[in-house]
Amino acid sequence: MSVDPKQARLWIVGGGIAGMAAAAFAIRDAGLPGENIHILEELDIEGGSLDGARSPAVTDGWVSRGGRILEEDAYQCTWNLFESIPSLENPDISVRQEIVDFSARVKTNEKARLIDSRHNIIDASKLGLDSRDRLEMVRLLSVPERALGARRIDEMFGGHFFTTNFWHMWRTTFAFQKWHSAAELRRYFLRFVQDFPRIHTLSGARRTVYNQYDSMVVPLQRWMWARGVDVRFATRVLDVDFAQTGRLRRATRLHIEDANGRSTIELGENDFAFVGLGSITSDTTYGGNDDVPALVRDRVDHGWSLWEEIAKKATDFGRPNTFYGNIDENKWKSFTLTMRGDALLRRIAVYTGNQPGTGGLTTWFESGWTLSAVVAHQPHFPEQPKGIYTLWGCGFDIDSDGDYVRKKMSEATGKEILTELIHQYGFEDLLDEVLATTDVTTVMMPYASALLSRRVPEDRPKVIPDGAENFAFLGQFTNLPEDVVFTVEYSVRGAMLAVYTLFDVTAPIPPIYHGLLDPKVGVKALEAAFR
Repeated sequence: MSVDPKQARLWIVGGGIAGMAAAAFAIRDAGLPGENIHILEELDIEGGSLDGARSPAVTDGWVSRGGRILEEDAYQCTWNLFESIPSLENPDISVRQEIVDFSARVKTNEKARLIDSRHNIIDASKLGLDSRDRLEMVRLLSVPERALGARRIDEMFGGHFFTTNFWHMWRTTFAFQKWHSAAELRRYFLRFVQDFPRIHTLSGARRTVYNQYDSMVVPLQRWMWARGVDVRFATRVLDVDFAQTGRLRRATRLHIEDANGRSTIELGENDFAFVGLGSITSDTTYGGNDDVPALVRDRVDHGWSLWEEIAKKATDFGRPNTFYGNIDENKWKSFTLTMRGDALLRRIAVYTGNQPGTGGLTTWFESGWTLSAVVAHQPHFPEQPKGIYTLWGCGFDIDSDGDYVRKKMSEATGKEILTELIHQYGFEDLLDEVLATTDVTTVMMPYASALLSRRVPEDRPKVIPDGAENFAFLGQFTNLPEDVVFTVEYSVRGAMLAVYTLFDVTAPIPPIYHGLLDPKVGVKALEAAFR
């Protein structure tokens, strides 16, 4: 970079974790003044899909649309960032140290990972793979990603694989469906091979004290604001203009819309633009106790429109339709319980053997909706009043009928989902009490697992396209070789790559963790596959 970092201006489109991380790396490692960094965010809040807030659907309720698994070994860029950010409540320690300390104190060791239709907790340590399953896994790992192309997972495995404990746990831990990308599953096997022997306990997970918005986004936001970063909410970027000279390309203009109408931001020789692409939480809708969140099918909130415009400019800027084009393959419905009393949590603790916060994810793998639920450490929100408790869950087959509520989960109200959940636990004697003291917020997300869609490499642009002098793409829909989407690490690594490359940062980017390089990890994974 020939530009003096003190004179450079960085325009970041999107205030999710990728954009925020880019701002932090630009300040900490590239030497840009905070006041020279501008984040343009269409919403009135930062954090993107890392959320946790008051419910918009029920009075005095709480909601998280989802959560991300964090791992100590596999998330090197994330920890690199958050070791510099003071924690929410204790500025003397970093967010990373807070997570390490909390995870050591409240250890994850799920004891009820899978429950059958007769309410039995099964021995999920037995993965249930047979010789053909193992052979097919080896075949998947041996085929180069480009050769896999857009093949589905169920094109690589026979029917038995999808009946195994391993698949029930893997799919619900990482949000895979059998019609999703075989190439992405291959990446996950390689990236998380260390989890094969502990997939039933999820003991490799690291937890935040509160939800990830309050424990990660808010501290990072405070750090940026203290350094003068300019965050412009309610500012939508409509389009980006590019110019090409020979093989070199530059972003030259941002087209924006805010409260003052439409205008442009001209990008000079000292200006850089980092542009976030797509959104898995675009067109999210909420429901409450007695209503059902609508499923938006026509891209109302602009979460994909900028990428659509940019993709028209060059063949290597990606193909957004690959990811938003099949809602029925990628939609999710999640729910958050706000409970005025701990009767349900006490019963769950006795039944599962896990106190709140020590479990990972419980899945009713034979249920019609394939329900899963997790009880976080309480309180899960900093302002959560004493005597109020929360629980989060989701369904993976929301267009199937429930076992007790005979309708599709996608058409069920909050109270109906709660009724199904209580029956799946086998806690019928608590049903009336729990219904009377619980508010349910439901969330419909049309594109929640869109990033796992079948794709070829050209469907996702590089973080820094060939010849890009002053622009980069950020987020889950860029292509980072070997790394896996649907993780905080993916967004943070892409941001780090963009900053370090375009601003000539000489510090090394932490390498991607490869468990198979450690013989002990490989042996343990092999032993688990034969259990």
